[in-house]
Amino acid sequence: MKIHDLKPVPGSARPRRRVGRGIGGKGGKTAGRGMKGQGARGSVPPGFEGGQTPLSLRIPKLKGFKNPFRVEYAVVNLDTLDSMEGDEITPDTLRARGLVRKQGLVKVLGRGQIGRAVQVKAHAISASAERAITAAGGSVEILSPPFGHGRPAAKGNALTNR
Repeated sequence: MKIHDLKPVPGSARPRRRVGRGIGGKGGKTAGRGMKGQGARGSVPPGFEGGQTPLSLRIPKLKGFKNPFRVEYAVVNLDTLDSMEGDEITPDTLRARGLVRKQGLVKVLGRGQIGRAVQVKAHAISASAERAITAAGGSVEILSPPFGHGRPAAKGNALTNR
């Protein structure tokens, strides 16, 4: 069997309707286009809405782009950490107390004061927050983000850009 021997199953492929081939046929004379007018004369462009502003012009255009490598942090400030009990503060303890909503990355920012020594584990921390925590006698540990966050390394550049 060769490609030129292949045929569709009998009855599955119907012939295309040929309109406008005389008054004897099904689509004769006006060929389904009605009587006179713009629609009968083949001059209506695709998307034309009778002079009304077409849908393609009515809807707003997309502005900018959506960065696929965007990293979003749940933010916690120093005054919030100061009001918490316990010496060790992790994303799990923040989530358990309802201070961080979703499973994700946590960043500590430097608004407010902290008056006691705490061990803070977070995915990111601002410089002012780190200074305040270490000045109060605490410590800071940066957690590595879970898989799937951040931009992947460019191919071939891992060893050459050192």
